[in-house]
Amino acid sequence: MVATERLAEFAGARNHRTLAERAFAALHEAIVTGVLAPGERLPIEELAGPLQMSPMPVREALRRLHAAGLVENLAHRGARVTELSIEDLREVYEARLELEPLAVRHAAERFTEEDASTAAEALARHVRAYRRGDVSETFTAHTAFHFALYRRSDSRWLLRLITPLWESSQRYRLALPPRYRRALEERRAEHERILRACVEREGEVAARELHNHLVITANRVSSRMGGGDLFELW
Repeated sequence: MVATERLAEFAGARNHRTLAERAFAALHEAIVTGVLAPGERLPIEELAGPLQMSPMPVREALRRLHAAGLVENLAHRGARVTELSIEDLREVYEARLELEPLAVRHAAERFTEEDASTAAEALARHVRAYRRGDVSETFTAHTAFHFALYRRSDSRWLLRLITPLWESSQRYRLALPPRYRRALEERRAEHERILRACVEREGEVAARELHNHLVITANRVSSRMGGGDLFELW
């Protein structure tokens, strides 16, 4: 049964041009934050009710979520939220480890004071949200910090490739119970080292720091899922 009461929280009026875009945004957030759990079935009629729309835009939203890897279609059984697995985790982070260090290396070559200010403010928001237990804002601010760096790569293709991988991996991070999540100060120090390297225009240092930041998280999630380390630190 779809968590209709919680799903309705994501269905409020938003600045989207079409109902399909609003359905996509609501379902996307519900999946990424774990409100719609891995493996949960997604009957279109049951989703349309709390989203306050007809089945047609919901169907279109599910097609987009399938393209992003967050939903899978089963023959004769309809759609469901994609399951989490160590193999999928490996594939997602293997791609991220190629693309995101490349993006931040390019970003460091072009980094400005304005970029530094934007990233620092996002990092401060992330810390404040984490401390008060606001999961949604923690996710939003964390994303804003990383993409403040990646956008400065000035590569549309890198952003297009990184975005769905980022969204898929967020599900794994949020699936960790609090006691398995890394301490705030540890993560904050890693973020600050990445940002400092960009400010100082040290692309290779920024790429190394980001690589290790991702590896530590991937290995921690894998361990929680019963696997071993997936990647090595640089």
